[in-house]
Amino acid sequence: MIIGTNVRHCQKVSSTNTVAAALLRDSNPPEGTVITASYQESGKGQPGNSWESESGKNLIMSVILYPVMVRPADQFILSRMVSLAVFDLVAKHTTAARIKWPNDIYAGNDKIAGILIENSIMGEALGSTIAGIGLNVNQTIFRSGAPNPTSLKQVTGTNHDLQAVTQELITLLDKRYAMVISGKAGLLESEYHAALYRAGEWHRYSDDEGMFDGMIEKVMPDGMLSVRKRNGIARLYAFREIDYIL
Repeated sequence: MIIGTNVRHCQKVSSTNTVAAALLRDSNPPEGTVITASYQESGKGQPGNSWESESGKNLIMSVILYPVMVRPADQFILSRMVSLAVFDLVAKHTTAARIKWPNDIYAGNDKIAGILIENSIMGEALGSTIAGIGLNVNQTIFRSGAPNPTSLKQVTGTNHDLQAVTQELITLLDKRYAMVISGKAGLLESEYHAALYRAGEWHRYSDDEGMFDGMIEKVMPDGMLSVRKRNGIARLYAFREIDYIL
């Protein structure tokens, strides 16, 4: 076991990713170090976004990894790996679990978890990775104005033991990271696509050309999203270059 051999819990932090970054800057934490928190004041989402979390209700976690076996060009494998681990957990509670590109976890059309991967590159390899995860567990009222949040409690109708959920996710993350270490990139890619939200279906999107009907075909190894339009032309999108119309 790599992930979870060293777990640090904080009552209140600015964000667990910030704590993890400070540990990497000031010390040499063992690989697989997990930082959890009961509350974070400035939860970090994708650039420009924040993560709302009611104190003591949700899973807030960051994991420190040293994936030196991963080339910078292949770093999206870590996003696949973390997404699949969180998906594995949510899928135990609902068959509607999906991964929304690049790494949000949905239950039906509602967002139940968000992931922020921050990589540090050293030459031809990744020096370190901080994987930040926010999973809504027992929160039922959301005040941030986010369009479509949900939680495990809302999905299942029951409260969940937060410590048990945290330990379960740590175990799932460790299993998925073992796949990265053992070179099972192809299996991670196929399982990610099998769980991909809206894959192979026609839905509404918008890009710099306006609204359109599109079908998600695949996610490229570098993380670019391939979407085919009704005219038969497929276009690749980077993050924030396409909006899902929910």
